[in-house]
Amino acid sequence: MSAALIFDIAPLGSLVAYSDGTPRPPARFTRKLAAWERRNGTGRLVRKEPARERPTYTSPPCFTLHEGSFGQNGIILVSVMRNYGIDSDLKFRVIERPRIGQVRVLQPVGDGVELLHLAESRVAAELWLARNRHHQAGIDEVTADEISADAVEGRAAA
Repeated sequence: MSAALIFDIAPLGSLVAYSDGTPRPPARFTRKLAAWERRNGTGRLVRKEPARERPTYTSPPCFTLHEGSFGQNGIILVSVMRNYGIDSDLKFRVIERPRIGQVRVLQPVGDGVELLHLAESRVAAELWLARNRHHQAGIDEVTADEISADAVEGRAAA
């Protein structure tokens, strides 16, 4: 599916794969492999940003995928996030949607919200939030109404 469909119908917390459609090069071609990996991968949908119009530029709507965090001893040193505009030439597909009963920890950012953590239960989300203080963070539970509304409106992304 296109990036515009991911922006429109995939809920925050979805696991999304993206690809340019080219085959993976052999491991011995390290530069080609690194370039291929930048255009093929998976990530968790953590942010959707509407279009912005400023006096000097206009940016299309975009979304952010969190591809991973790297560190040691419980300390995250680097988080890999990639932004994609709805005009991206890559092909996307939703691998996994948040399940009913899972809980999103969300924080307002600009005109939208950012997913900080996807927990299995409300208790787990509250524990995570107690350990990781974030200003204005809130909890949003994935409900059956949210999932069924997507199915009724024909917006099922998975």
